[in-house]
Amino acid sequence: MNVRFDKAQLLRFQSLIALFLLCMALTMLSDKFLTVSNLWNVLRQISVNICISIGMTLVVLTAGIDLSVGSILALSGAITAGLLKNGIELPTQNLFIGFTILGAILVGILCGTFLGALNGISITRFKVPPFVATLAMLTVARGLTMLWTGGFPISSLGDTFLYLGAGWFLGIPVPVWITTVLVLVAIFITKKTQLGTYIYAIGGNESASRLSGINVKRVKIIVYSIAGALAAIGGLLVTARLDSAQPNAGISYELDSIAAVVIGGTSLSGGRGSIIGTVQGAIIIGVLNNGLVLLDVSPFWQQVVKGLVILLAVIIDKANSSDE
Repeated sequence: MNVRFDKAQLLRFQSLIALFLLCMALTMLSDKFLTVSNLWNVLRQISVNICISIGMTLVVLTAGIDLSVGSILALSGAITAGLLKNGIELPTQNLFIGFTILGAILVGILCGTFLGALNGISITRFKVPPFVATLAMLTVARGLTMLWTGGFPISSLGDTFLYLGAGWFLGIPVPVWITTVLVLVAIFITKKTQLGTYIYAIGGNESASRLSGINVKRVKIIVYSIAGALAAIGGLLVTARLDSAQPNAGISYELDSIAAVVIGGTSLSGGRGSIIGTVQGAIIIGVLNNGLVLLDVSPFWQQVVKGLVILLAVIIDKANSSDE
């Protein structure tokens, strides 16, 4: 009985234990790691991954996957930047439409939501496997980003917009505030709402959920729409921080997001996991990235290390699932 309890406790806190050990190692290896400026820098950087990973968690909880979040991030950021700086000109009607910061942001988020909904519709209505549907959207969104930007950055977006990504409020970076609010909302949805109950039920047993009266198709469309909207918010933070919408923004972000979800203890089989666990996973990925940079590790080896960490997390997840 005591062995089972100890093992359960270990599994529950495995992410925190891994994070503590990683921080201890980096503190000993680099005197720059445990500084206030560096820690704030880490938190600012992981804010984007947390935004994306919240949506990815909801998707994975339904036993799905979303490979398009990085491209949706890039397209939404580019659309927001383009509307903010250039507006829209309708040559046929000789009409120019300008956009305020709020208007451009809302359009960018709506764009991400719409693309996410298309993912959900492809998966539910046309029975396309999530991997294939979102892989197709990855390519489509990336192509649309290149068409919208012409392959060039859209820069100089103004100090007010820059504040969203690089500003400070009450001594804390603005992106950290935004991410904190999103995390709290996501926790409330998963723990206290009917939608959250349905998400876990579908991931646990989709057939049983359907037979019990849950509208599985609608829930999945909502989940993928939320994932798209959160990817768009991540795109806004990236664009605001750089004061520029880069056509190649968000490349490989989906991998960091999936890594955060898996390391945080969410099962790729669905039905088991938490937003808090994902936040811990995102912090681990962020600290690992930061530590490798401080230690002057080659970017190529950084990819190798992150890949091995993801593989290890999946192996641990499978081992835990087989023991249950």
